[in-house]
Amino acid sequence: MKALLESSLIPQGANWTYFHRRLNVCIPFNWHYHREIELTVTLNSQGQRYVGDNIEPYTDGDLVLIGPNLPHTWMSQSKINEALPHVAHVFWINADWLNTLMSTLVELAPIKSMLVDAERGVVFSASTVKKVRDLVLDLEHASPAGRVTRLIDILTMLANDKEARSLCPPRCQVAQLDACDKSRIDHALAYIHSHYVEKISMAELASLAALSVSGLHRLFKRHTRQTVSDYIAQVRIGKACSLLVSTTQPISHVAEQSGYSSLSHFNRQFLGIKQVTPRAFRQSFRHRQPEGLPHRPEVSTYAEHPAAAASLGSHRQAP
Repeated sequence: MKALLESSLIPQGANWTYFHRRLNVCIPFNWHYHREIELTVTLNSQGQRYVGDNIEPYTDGDLVLIGPNLPHTWMSQSKINEALPHVAHVFWINADWLNTLMSTLVELAPIKSMLVDAERGVVFSASTVKKVRDLVLDLEHASPAGRVTRLIDILTMLANDKEARSLCPPRCQVAQLDACDKSRIDHALAYIHSHYVEKISMAELASLAALSVSGLHRLFKRHTRQTVSDYIAQVRIGKACSLLVSTTQPISHVAEQSGYSSLSHFNRQFLGIKQVTPRAFRQSFRHRQPEGLPHRPEVSTYAEHPAAAASLGSHRQAP
């Protein structure tokens, strides 16, 4: 699995970007978060959606807004029309740019309160999905200026949806990091995601971040709302989930490849985090997995395969 913290989703010089993703086999499990606001419209697909601590089914027309730093993933179980691919229209938006835009244009005030709700994840009503769907499908044919106005139209429609609902309970705010602390946490995160299969030494991790062990724990807690150990466990269990649904490897092998030398410890930690055993997790997806299809075990963000996606980012539009 790719790093839980995804970065550089928006091209340099752009304020937002859009990807049209088509997947013939499945939408793979990829538990991650990022600093950008994300709006996703999922078509011709059904399965489970994971946002924060919320897990619920999704189907064709799923429309969700996710705020910065909120972990999430989709995991498909089947297509609506088997002859067509799973489709995801994904927008990544720079939160600072959007906040600047809203402070300049008072007409956009309703969007501001919606972005507060997006910190918990928001799913929108069927009537709003119908209107937004048409705008999204026409986006590829719009001019660069037209794409900006279309994005604002979409966000305004979402903000006016009285039937929208939050997915997660309120969560504490993540502390803003200065440049020095950001560099420290990024070094620690990069190391964890490169070495999570191995035994990770807290002293070595703290040294990489140029901190004491206690300082590392405090910084980690402020930034991720988790202890270092809990974060490492989530990365490992996320990898295990990916292997369980995309391969037929024995659970003992899955545990080993996810960083666990003890199968019993793996089973306990998996149950504690996912509230289900590894075997039950695999079986919940297996009965709908199309037979004879090749596995695609590790796909990270929607931007990972640009050859199959249309990037229509809005460049340097900030007032």
